[in-house]
Amino acid sequence: MNFLYPGFLFALLAIAIPIVIHLFNFRKFKKVYFSNVQFLKEVQEQNSSREKLKHLLILFSRMLAIIFLVLAFARPFIPSAKNKQQGSRNLVSVYIDNSYSMESLNKEGNLLDEAKRKAKEIANAYGMTDQFKLLTNDFEGRHQRAVNREEFISLLGDIKISAATRSLQQIINRMETDLDANKNEMNYLLSDFQKSFVGSRAMQTNPAVNYSFIRLNANSLPNIAVDSIWSLSPVHLPNQAEQLVVQLHNYGDEDASDLPIKLNINAQQKAIGNVNIPAGKSLKDTLSFSGLKVGWQKGHLSIKDFPLTFDDELNFTFKVAQDLKVLSINGNPAEKSIKSVFATDAYFKLTEMPESNIRYIDFPRYSLIVLNGLKEPSSGVAQQLKLYLQNGGSVVIFPDLDANAAAYTSFLTSLNLPAVQQLNVGPPIASSIELKNAVFKDVFEQVPQQMDLPLVNRYFSYAERNIGSKEQILKLPLNKFLFARYDLGEGRAYLAASSLDAKDGNLARHPVFVPLMFKIAFASSREQPFYYTVGKSTVLENAKINLAANQSLKLVSDQFEVIPEIRQTPGKTLLYVADQVKKAGFYELRKADSVLSVVAFNDDRLESDMHYASEAELKALFAKQDIAFYNAKKDAQTMNIGLKNNSSELWKLCLILAVVFLAIEILLIRFFNTKKNIQTT
Repeated sequence: MNFLYPGFLFALLAIAIPIVIHLFNFRKFKKVYFSNVQFLKEVQEQNSSREKLKHLLILFSRMLAIIFLVLAFARPFIPSAKNKQQGSRNLVSVYIDNSYSMESLNKEGNLLDEAKRKAKEIANAYGMTDQFKLLTNDFEGRHQRAVNREEFISLLGDIKISAATRSLQQIINRMETDLDANKNEMNYLLSDFQKSFVGSRAMQTNPAVNYSFIRLNANSLPNIAVDSIWSLSPVHLPNQAEQLVVQLHNYGDEDASDLPIKLNINAQQKAIGNVNIPAGKSLKDTLSFSGLKVGWQKGHLSIKDFPLTFDDELNFTFKVAQDLKVLSINGNPAEKSIKSVFATDAYFKLTEMPESNIRYIDFPRYSLIVLNGLKEPSSGVAQQLKLYLQNGGSVVIFPDLDANAAAYTSFLTSLNLPAVQQLNVGPPIASSIELKNAVFKDVFEQVPQQMDLPLVNRYFSYAERNIGSKEQILKLPLNKFLFARYDLGEGRAYLAASSLDAKDGNLARHPVFVPLMFKIAFASSREQPFYYTVGKSTVLENAKINLAANQSLKLVSDQFEVIPEIRQTPGKTLLYVADQVKKAGFYELRKADSVLSVVAFNDDRLESDMHYASEAELKALFAKQDIAFYNAKKDAQTMNIGLKNNSSELWKLCLILAVVFLAIEILLIRFFNTKKNIQTT
């Protein structure tokens, strides 16, 4: 048995008080002289041996009451022998949650400061020879080694609020890394234990490790967060109308009314608004604006919500391109359908090449390549297009129905497209439009009951091969397609069953043809993500970047610069930044002095939900493993007794026994009668 306050044991000297009282307070018998005994009406006869027994029992009761009262103040406890090796040193791992939610205030002040104080008290409860490990959400390398108590306390002072977020399972996995079989492993977790942090899945833990959870009591706060933002436009055009959809979430228990929203683009205000959000609900709102110039746009969306402000802003970026380059390779120079479509909008820069003079080296410059009626598609064209598709390009193929079907079969199969089965000739048949396809999104304001549909009287039917990647856009009877999309590598191939020649059908002249080609062209322009998340997004995607042997890329922001690891993949360049980006904001990707792109980072919204897991919910995640759960409201030293080795406290038992012996003393004085009355006459 050990004592938390062994200094109180000196108070055991107080048992000398009842002993002294007992020794120097013997009752002496007195002689009373009477002239005549007949005047003595009543005599009390006292038994001296019974009187001595009574005094001894009272003495022992008083002594035991004092002893157990002193022991109660000394706080005795019995260390648990479970999973402990006698003579081994303790290795104490302490996790301190330093996420944004720990900025909250309670009666003790800032939660993070309270956590650091509790961690220091835990360290002081252990011996000088014990070792300690510190863990925060940052997963810093310097926290991976075991240190002594003084160095551990020094590390506590360096902990600051961080944008990094982790799950409870990640923390446990990190704590159980490099377990030492020769030491007693004890893990302490100090957090407010948000539900988003705890999760709902059962924890996977090592039963040989003791876990103690210390919950810091945060006040329940209302909070509204800017969840996300996205664009309704497939591409961004100069001086054209833009529509952005923003999603807000009210995590509080009260409705929010007249919440102001402000949108800035390149530090210029573009839109404002006010919204009402019911408690616990999400709301989507559309912000419209125009007047964008060519180049990278830095967007900043903000709301005003107190007291939590880390999720009140959202950064995002996108690029307004000067044009979109389209290449048309024509088998028949007289066929002008593709040129007629893209000549209607100056945004599209169309380049035409004859089938006899194709410049393969120029393929990567174009977002979209259209093959219009090639008469003899060669294996060389197929090889270059296959590489182009693997790198994320888009290809549209309108076959020449008068060409050699075997040549087209060889060409298509080399691209992993279906082979030509046969040429179908007959009366015009109508195709149907897959209105749910993304290509026709926002094309029709209202779908008429009697829709004018494209007609074909000559078309290829194909022998399907990889149906899993097929998506029909225009359908023909008998489960045939007129126009379909196939995902090939990082790219997309669009295959038509008929040509654009008027003798084969009216597809080129039908009203659906222009929006069909426009949407395909817009979709071929690959946009980078609007934003990334600090601590989670470790890989950035960018369009293909060609670097010389001695060139490198840099990610640059205010007083920040990092050289990411570069990996080239088909169609894009991947930039690995690991956990080096720790602050929300805008970062420029530079090659030498030129800016290739601008990326935005935001803080994780995992901390926005200010609801907390209960003790029962936490223990349910650990199944049969016994964990200790403590509330930080308790006295620090009281908590440390239970924390240390999961020990059993005995002070309550001592206090009960002290009261019991005091009650025995009272009963002895009251009811232990050693006298008897004698009547005389």
